[in-house]
Amino acid sequence: MRKLALNDEILLKIEKPARYIGGEVNSVMKDPKQVKVRFAMCFPDVYEIGMSHLGIQILYDLFNRYDDVWCERVYSPWVDLDGIMRKEKIPLFALESQDPVRDFDFLGITLQYEMCYTNILQVLDLSGIPLLAKDRTDREPIVIGGGPCTYNPEPIADFFDLFYIGEGETAYRQLMDVYLETKAAGEGREAFLLRAAREVPGIYVPSLYEVRYGEDGTIASFLPVKEGVPKTVRKEIVMDLDSVPYPQKPVVPYVKATQDRVVLEIQRGCIRGCRFCQAGQIYRPVREKGLETLKRYAVEMLKNTGYEEISLSSLSSSDYSHLEELVEFLMETCREQKVNISLPSLRIDAFSLDVMGKVQDVKKSSLTFAPEAGSQRLRNVINKGLTREDILHGAGLAFEGGWSRVKLYFMLGLPTETEEDIRGIAELSNDIAALYYETVPKEQRTGPVQIVSSTSFFIPKPFTPFQWAKMCTKEEFLEKAALTKRSIREQLNQKRIKYNWHEADVSVLEGVFARGDRRVAEVILKAYQKGCLYDAWGEYFKNDLWLETFEQCGVEIGFYTTRQRKEDEIFPWDFLDCGVNKSFLWREWERAQRGEVTPNCRAQCQGCGAARFKGGVCLEARKEHEE
Repeated sequence: MRKLALNDEILLKIEKPARYIGGEVNSVMKDPKQVKVRFAMCFPDVYEIGMSHLGIQILYDLFNRYDDVWCERVYSPWVDLDGIMRKEKIPLFALESQDPVRDFDFLGITLQYEMCYTNILQVLDLSGIPLLAKDRTDREPIVIGGGPCTYNPEPIADFFDLFYIGEGETAYRQLMDVYLETKAAGEGREAFLLRAAREVPGIYVPSLYEVRYGEDGTIASFLPVKEGVPKTVRKEIVMDLDSVPYPQKPVVPYVKATQDRVVLEIQRGCIRGCRFCQAGQIYRPVREKGLETLKRYAVEMLKNTGYEEISLSSLSSSDYSHLEELVEFLMETCREQKVNISLPSLRIDAFSLDVMGKVQDVKKSSLTFAPEAGSQRLRNVINKGLTREDILHGAGLAFEGGWSRVKLYFMLGLPTETEEDIRGIAELSNDIAALYYETVPKEQRTGPVQIVSSTSFFIPKPFTPFQWAKMCTKEEFLEKAALTKRSIREQLNQKRIKYNWHEADVSVLEGVFARGDRRVAEVILKAYQKGCLYDAWGEYFKNDLWLETFEQCGVEIGFYTTRQRKEDEIFPWDFLDCGVNKSFLWREWERAQRGEVTPNCRAQCQGCGAARFKGGVCLEARKEHEE
C-alpha cells in the first residue's frame, strides 16, 4: 500500500484532491529498486490540462516499456495546495510513487505554451531544485525540456540543463544510455551534458553555447564553447509513424480532464502552409498513420479506457487520405458501443459536413470555421487557402444539414492589415447569419441562428514566414478589437452575433516569450519571485507586476515585439534546424507582402527543405511526378 505524500487533513482542505493521489486506471507501477532510471514527466499546469496532453501520454507509455526505466507524472499544484506545500515544507512529488521529484534521475518538462513559464519555476522551487541550471549539483535531477516551445528555448535556457528538440520517440533511449554510462563511470552532471550534446541527436545544452550581442541589442554570434558540440541542432523526427509505440492503454484521470476522451493521432504535420502557423512549419513533412494501425488502436483504446468519445487528432483532419474509410469503420464500431466521434480540425466542405452529419447526434453541436481574416486580400496574405465563396458555401451546406450555431475564429493585427480588413470580420459574420435565413425555410428552423465570432491577437512565432513581422502594442490591439465590436453593431444581424476577444496584455507578453533571447530569463525569474504564477489563467495574471519587472531588469518589451526585423538578423532560434530553410521562410514572407498564395504541399512542392527527411508527403509528391 502506497503512503500518500499529502495527509487526509490536507486532502480535505484543497480543491479536487484526486489531482494528487495517483492510482488511476492504466497508470504504471514499478519497483523503484528494480529500475536504473527514474524519470518524472511534468506538465507545468494544473492536472486537468496536463492529463489532456497527448505528447506526455506517448512518452509515458514509451518510457515505461523499458524494463530499466520508471516514468511517473507530475503536474503543477493548484494555488491552494501551492500555499500549503510552501508553509508545511512538503516537497513536490510524483503521482505514481508519491516520492519527491528531487530524488529522480530526470525531470522532463513539457513546454507547450509560453504563458506556463513561471509554472516551470514553481515546479523546480517546490521540488527543492535550484532554479538556475548553473547552481545545480550531482545531487539534483537532470532538468530537460521538450515540446513546441523548445523551438525557441532561449528565454528559459538558464533554467534547463538540456532540451530535446523534435519528436520524442527517436533519441530518448540513447540519452538514457549515455546517462547510465556516465553514472557507471563515476562521472557527474557536466560530463553527461557534454556527452549528450556531442553524441545524442536533437540535444541542445545551453551552457555549452555562448551568445554575444551587437551594439543594437541583436545577436552578433551564437557559438558552441566546446569542441565536438554541434553548431546547429537538428530536430528529431519519426518518418514511419506505424513503427513507433502509441499508448493503447492511456491513463484515465479521476478528475474530468479538458480532453476527456480517447485521442487517436491520425497524422503529423500539415500540407496547408498558413504563414502565421508555427505547427504547420515545425512538424513538416506531413506523415500519415496507416488505416489498419488506426483501426487496431481505436478498438484497443476504447476497450482499455471505457471512454464514451473518440477524437481524431491532427492539424488538418480533412487532409488525411483515408479519412472516409476510417470514419466509416469508427461509426460501425462506435455505434455498437454507443461511443461519440469527435472530428476537430476539419475543413468545412461537402464531404466533411456529410461525415459530421452522420456522426453527430440529432441535436447538432456548433460548427467551427477559422477564416482567420475578414477580407480575401488578407486571407491571401496569410496563405489561408480559403475563399469567401468556400466559407459561405460551407456555411450554407451546414445550415441545410441542420446546424444553426457557428463559431468563427479570426486574428487581429496580422501583417498589412487595414481598417477595411477588420470591418470585413463583421461583414462576413453578418453574411453568414443572413445566409441561414435565406437557406433554411421558416418551418425547418430549429431556432434563431447563433454566430460566435472570436478574435485572438497575432503573435509572430519562430520558424514561420511572419517571424520577421512586427507585432502590435496592447493599445493597438485594443483599438482593433473596439473597431471590430463597433462594426458588428452596425450590421443588420448584430443581435445574432456574439463577439469575444483575447486578452491584449497576455498576447504582448506571449510575444516577448515567443521571440525573446536569454536576457528575458532574468525577468521571468524575478516576476516569479514577486508572485507571478499561472499566467495562462486570467484571474491570476498580474500584468502590472510583469511591466514593473521588465523595467527593473532594463529589458525593453518593444525590442522583442514591435521592432521590424531585417532579412539577415540572427534570431535567438537560428541555431536550430526545424527542417524548413530560412530562405524558404523569407521567400514566403516576400510573397505575403505581395498577397500571393502558395499552393499546398500536395498541389505543388515549394522546396521548403523538408524533402531531406525522405518521406511523408514529400516522397508521395515525388512518386506522383515520376509516374
